Amino acid sequence: MPMIHTLGAPRIGPRRELKTALEAYWAGEIDAAALEEAGRDIRRRNRADQRAAGLSFVTVGDFSFYDHVLDMSATLGVVPERFGAAEAEVSLDTRFRMARGRAPSGAPARACAMKKWFDTNYHYIRPELEPGTRIRLASTRLLDEAAEALAEGHPVKAVLPGPVTWAWLARESAGGPTRLGCLPAVAEVYAELIGRLAGLGVNWVQLDEPVLATDLSGEWRAAFAPVYARLAGQGARLLLAAYFGPLAENFDLVRALPVDGLHLDALRGGDELERVAADWPAPKVLSAGIVDGRNVWRCDLDAARARLAPLADALGARLWLAPSCALLHVPVDLAQEEELDPELASWLAFARQKLDELALLSAALEDAGAPGVAEALARSRAALAARRTSHRTRNPDVRAAAAAVTAEMARRASPHAERAVLQRARLNLPLLPTTTIGSFPQTAEIRAARAARRRGEIDEAAYLRRIGAATKETIAKQEEIGLDVLVHGEAERNDMVEYFGEQLQGFAFTRHGWVQSYGSRCVKPPILHGDVSRPRAMTVDWTVYAQSLTPRPVKGMLTGPVTLLNWSFVRDDQPRAETCAQIALALRAEVSDLETVGIRIIQIDEAAFREGLPLRAADRAEYLRWAAEAFRLTAGVVGDATQIHSHMCYSEFNDIIDAVAGMDADVVTIESSRSDMELLDAFRDYDYPNEIGPGIWDIHSPNVPSAQEMAGLLRKAAGRIAASRLWVNPDCGLKTRGWAEVEPALRNMVAAAQALRAEMAEVSAAE
Repeated sequence: MPMIHTLGAPRIGPRRELKTALEAYWAGEIDAAALEEAGRDIRRRNRADQRAAGLSFVTVGDFSFYDHVLDMSATLGVVPERFGAAEAEVSLDTRFRMARGRAPSGAPARACAMKKWFDTNYHYIRPELEPGTRIRLASTRLLDEAAEALAEGHPVKAVLPGPVTWAWLARESAGGPTRLGCLPAVAEVYAELIGRLAGLGVNWVQLDEPVLATDLSGEWRAAFAPVYARLAGQGARLLLAAYFGPLAENFDLVRALPVDGLHLDALRGGDELERVAADWPAPKVLSAGIVDGRNVWRCDLDAARARLAPLADALGARLWLAPSCALLHVPVDLAQEEELDPELASWLAFARQKLDELALLSAALEDAGAPGVAEALARSRAALAARRTSHRTRNPDVRAAAAAVTAEMARRASPHAERAVLQRARLNLPLLPTTTIGSFPQTAEIRAARAARRRGEIDEAAYLRRIGAATKETIAKQEEIGLDVLVHGEAERNDMVEYFGEQLQGFAFTRHGWVQSYGSRCVKPPILHGDVSRPRAMTVDWTVYAQSLTPRPVKGMLTGPVTLLNWSFVRDDQPRAETCAQIALALRAEVSDLETVGIRIIQIDEAAFREGLPLRAADRAEYLRWAAEAFRLTAGVVGDATQIHSHMCYSEFNDIIDAVAGMDADVVTIESSRSDMELLDAFRDYDYPNEIGPGIWDIHSPNVPSAQEMAGLLRKAAGRIAASRLWVNPDCGLKTRGWAEVEPALRNMVAAAQALRAEMAEVSAAE
């Protein structure tokens, strides 16, 4: 029977216990000891679940109070100087200050950059290599967690971000070590850590190297051999884990590495598992990532068993079974979803159920007819058959509308230069117009009203009165602060994806299906299970109400089709491009309705546009083509005088700038404050023709930037992009911040814009 394991478990707890503990600690409501105990409780529960499912090991090192890449930076002592003197053991508060700029102890400082973890919606904290960086073993948390699991009597496999992947993700600065240059010192610390784990009794160490699924340059490929030569022979066996795509040309270098096992993503890697198995030398282990770690659909166990059977015959005990990647990308436990439609629930598997699927697959490879095994396989088979024939997955009207789409529908009537003239005349905005990205604080009062309605304690009319009052207050505050373009604040919205999914046919929602996005921030992705349509208008009433309260323009706010797709658990029974086009058509009707009622600016957020970008360059053109086309299909219904905005989150734009330009949004706003405006270089070098709003306030940190700080960022932006095409805005929506931070920060932002306008007016007058 093949051994089974997981690359990592969800770390948030089944009821978001980590979020609760973190936010209580940051607010001073609990102390560090209570926070540590909350972490221990989650780890204990995860280990118990793994052993109850019959896994061969429990995994340690997958838990983090914020981010596993940040933890590795702390373990290596890579802490930027602005966070204070080097500590012998990098503290939890130092990690929090690196991640969010502030912690209960230590001076506030600019947070480290946050980026997306490859092509997922998980955010990691980017390592910073700067002058004076001294790489050393600066944290023993992993050793403590391993000892914790061993003391419970568990066989343990430890997991670490791979050393090459960690270095590849890092950010260099002038005068500091280079990413490649730091690797020998990094390898020394890894070797020491592996040796100490082995000394505790840890037999296997998993090193995650998802960078192997990307296009690596020759020098990065060459970096693996000396690093792994240093890690071998430290007393623990090494499992190299590659996932999110195939190894492709990188297999040859992996085959030659002195590791004891290899994990492959058998789902995103195509048929690479079979090809590698045919050439994988004994006695090395081959771990097959056969259960999807990134989506919630049940595994087709019959197909998986048929695929694995020849490998089991050939490899015997050298074949292990696992999820394709760590399970932090899926919800914790389907058993909590008591309100989910039973038919739909029968099609799903969350993290806990995926462990059971692994155990069943392993048993089925041994004897598919054994008592209990045959019955479980039959239940799985019946659920998959029911999904294939269910009426809820197909809507003939939606399919007919998608078939009738023409190229003209995805094209504005005139080029941006001509549209901009009409829009400026209609809007009459100043140079460097100020706005926000959309949401305003979801206060305790707003959340309480939503919860009271859900519990039946207030009726719909009372709920709407409370949301209306919050909207009116938000408009008044924006006017008083002096913003030029307003938003209604989204008080009625629980989440930028969930809100729309709840009103569109084809989506379903859970009560407890949370996954971690970063730190304490969790999202509850919808389950996109069927054809998508819009039964009725979704945002028009609140937008019209907000616009009635002010003469200033109020933006209509929509989440874009690509983001709704990429931030959902998407059906896997048709191409993603087809599903995205269906979403675009539904949103297109909403855009048309907003324009019809007189809304002059409509923002279609594509925060996750880059997220779906394939990791391999050869695969990207097709994705970018249909993704940009879906955005244009959504926006193409409006006239030239209506201004279309879009917002894009933490993205590197160099390799997608053509597609961003191809979206043809009149204004694109981007998160750029943590990069010190470096992200604007792609737009400058490309000579991007439309208007841009680079974020000058990092809203993911509780720190309130001064007007001078924001003016400095604006000057840097104006050095890259003509001021006539710049907008002034925060990095992202303000939903997670409090008014005590939002009001002073927005006042400072408006003051910064006014200062730059005055400076530019003086320069113009002098000329």
